[in-house]
Amino acid sequence: MADLTFISGPDVSEEEALDAYSQAVTAVAERVAPSVGNLQVMRLVRGGRRVGGSGSGVVVTPDGFMLTSAHVVEGCDGARASFADGREVEVEIVGSDPLSDLAVLRTHDADLIPAELGDAERLRVGQLVIAIGNPYRFDSSVTAGVVSHLGRSLPVRSPSAGRIIENVIQTDAALNPGNSGGALADSRGRVVGINTAVAGIGLGLAVPINATTRKIIGALMSEGRFRRSYLGIAGGSRPLPPRLARELDRETCVEVVEVVEGSPAALAGLRPEDLILDLDGTPVNGVDDIQRLMAGELIGKTVTVTAVRNGRTLPVELVPIELKV
Repeated sequence: MADLTFISGPDVSEEEALDAYSQAVTAVAERVAPSVGNLQVMRLVRGGRRVGGSGSGVVVTPDGFMLTSAHVVEGCDGARASFADGREVEVEIVGSDPLSDLAVLRTHDADLIPAELGDAERLRVGQLVIAIGNPYRFDSSVTAGVVSHLGRSLPVRSPSAGRIIENVIQTDAALNPGNSGGALADSRGRVVGINTAVAGIGLGLAVPINATTRKIIGALMSEGRFRRSYLGIAGGSRPLPPRLARELDRETCVEVVEVVEGSPAALAGLRPEDLILDLDGTPVNGVDDIQRLMAGELIGKTVTVTAVRNGRTLPVELVPIELKV
């Protein structure tokens, strides 16, 4: 019988036993897991009963601010965070934004380890990412995979409004129950997303950390809410008529499908079947472009919508109001 050579003998160092992939995942887990806590929340439900729920949250500042998913803390009137080192702390909800599925919490406990926020705009399909949650109170859950798609849209709703979260990260790093609100980190241990949903077998979605969501997070930290302006239309992307497409050297616009009665769009005279070309000089090719422009700074200010009606281009002035969430 041939001699067998075993590669896992006592002389093999830990570094040699771990391949480069495993070393990267292990290093990220060791760096980020101490910042990820388990959240235990309590909600009042119909009949006055209190029911519990759970999720994960990520410490992002040395003074105790945490990020999680808005749906994790929706309707809750109390929460506690537990960390892998055995600490349990009370947390308060500073602000929540259901239309981005982000919420900011805060604990006044000292010496928590903050994670570093990255930039999801730099991600590439195929890049290694690690999902870290804390569904078990004192022990982290770590799964690894790759970015399988970028630029996905995720419909979300609040009790009074609907919206689309843009540029959602899709990954095949499995999201376990209780991982919502946890960290999606790149190979350098920077948090590039907040895990939010399971999209199917073997697919998870994360809200990206980018310039847009950093603004939302900053507003939640300082004001407890994020303000958006509101026009009062429903619409969709459609091709421009050939003549207009040639004249404007572009292919698409937004067709108004519905105008909400009493809304800024209705008061300004926008109608179904109008074609919106731009908003205050910025071209719009889809509803997501309009959403992106509906910042809180436009509330109460006159803006000009360039629309096409019956083949004629006309300016429509309207004054956005605040979107009620």
